[in-house]
Amino acid sequence: MGRSPRKDLIAGLTVAIVALPLALGFGISSGAGAEAGIATAVVAGALAAVFGGSNLQVSGPTGAMTVVLVPIVHQYGTSGVLTVGLLAGVLLIVLALARAGRYMAYVPLPVIEGFTVGIAAVIALQQVPGALGVKTPKGDNPVLVAGQAMVDFVAHPHWAAIALALAVAALMLAGARVKPGIPFSLIAVVAATLVVKAADLPVAVIGHLPAGLPAPSLGFFNASAVPSLLPAALAVAALAALESLMSASAADAMSVSERHDSNRELFGQGLANLAAPLFGGVAATGAIARTAVNVRSGGTSRLAALVHAAVLAVIVFAAAPLVAGIPLAALAGVLIATAVRMVEVGSLRALARAGRGEAAVMILTAGATLAFNLVTAVITGLVASGVLALRSVARAARVEQVPLHQDLPPADHHEEEQALLGEHIVAYRIDGPLLFAAAHRFLLELTESAEVKVAILRMSRVSAIDASGARVLGDAIDKLQRRGTLVLLSGIRDEHHRPLDALGVLDELRTDGHVFATTPEAIAYARTSLHTSGTLPARPTARPTIQSTGVAR
Repeated sequence: MGRSPRKDLIAGLTVAIVALPLALGFGISSGAGAEAGIATAVVAGALAAVFGGSNLQVSGPTGAMTVVLVPIVHQYGTSGVLTVGLLAGVLLIVLALARAGRYMAYVPLPVIEGFTVGIAAVIALQQVPGALGVKTPKGDNPVLVAGQAMVDFVAHPHWAAIALALAVAALMLAGARVKPGIPFSLIAVVAATLVVKAADLPVAVIGHLPAGLPAPSLGFFNASAVPSLLPAALAVAALAALESLMSASAADAMSVSERHDSNRELFGQGLANLAAPLFGGVAATGAIARTAVNVRSGGTSRLAALVHAAVLAVIVFAAAPLVAGIPLAALAGVLIATAVRMVEVGSLRALARAGRGEAAVMILTAGATLAFNLVTAVITGLVASGVLALRSVARAARVEQVPLHQDLPPADHHEEEQALLGEHIVAYRIDGPLLFAAAHRFLLELTESAEVKVAILRMSRVSAIDASGARVLGDAIDKLQRRGTLVLLSGIRDEHHRPLDALGVLDELRTDGHVFATTPEAIAYARTSLHTSGTLPARPTARPTIQSTGVAR
């Protein structure tokens, strides 16, 4: 941290300015209050900076977490948030100790994009009541709550709040396109606060934070609710792991030589989530937006994230009355703009062009996020992606009949011999993975062949085989043998013997000498067998020749 302290101080101050309205807004959106958002940014931001695996990561409350926490706060209150945070922290530490960081890279891109779009939609819908200047209706589903808020607005319209929210969002979005390095979120919030005070707008319309920004409620650990809160804790832990590692990877990509330690990052996020609820905070994760601001502002070490946490702590203690004067409609505008910026239109277009399957998974995941919850959405997306992957695997595996002459010695390339062999011997080349997804189609293709005396199965191009594939292969061999067909196998890879041997597929074939290293060896055995059985005529014995001695014949 001593390499470039001046750059880190400036970057940390810049990130704090950007993070202040976001922390307030996300705290309110989660239902735990603005003070909980600030506490999370200070405590989790400092701990994750010290113990995490990235030198550039900035952690704190995020919009994704509010989606999970809102129903918890409504049903269990602050004690539920504390319990979920502690459980999620323990789970993250367990993942770190199990060195599970590398597995987070296996989450399919359509699922990530889908729940990002879904989360952005949920965040925007959660701001509708504040932006319209109406009391937030009861309910957990953001679509229904936003719809009821619109009905209430139509009954008693207050145009000042909606104008304020839209102005803040428009300034943030337009400013980010023109000057990305300027913290337009803070500028917009300060301008909105001054306008509200100058115009003396009624608090009932635009709303304000609690006077003095009170200390966060610490709550108590709710042991009796652990079984019912465990699914939410799993969702929080999975989301914190995924979002933090994505953010750390993005920071690596934006820097020159930085590389994060994924398992250490999980450990740091686990400690942050253990500690933040003890200080009245909510669950935290690495924040992509704030991390990007840190890198672009010149941050080079963990000092920048620590400065960001310290500045926010100073603001809470020294400027609480000023912070409390921020209109809720302005914070709603900040979060609406944040939700819009979460959606990368270019990435969505590229994903849509990649194939209809990927686009369907993305839309399905986003829809499940809106209709149900994040856990259901991710599970739905993973299942749909798995089905598409299995479909691709099934299509990749194929059985193709190949001509024999490719594997015959050059001396045997005469038409009569080839015609005789072709009448009685057929060779099949099996390509790709022979897994359960393709097994039944493989069985149908293989056993529907014409009646032949010998079937040679060429296995050298089988890329993978599992127990289901081995079982189906054995069934196909049995079916061919019952039809009187001699089955020979060639080119089995060493790594494929284990599943085949486990199910006894090769036992009888090995005993009879019907397993060969190469296809030419299998063809030679088949020819000998056909000649021995009389199916092919016996080869003529070569006659001795008399060399010319110069005597007239």
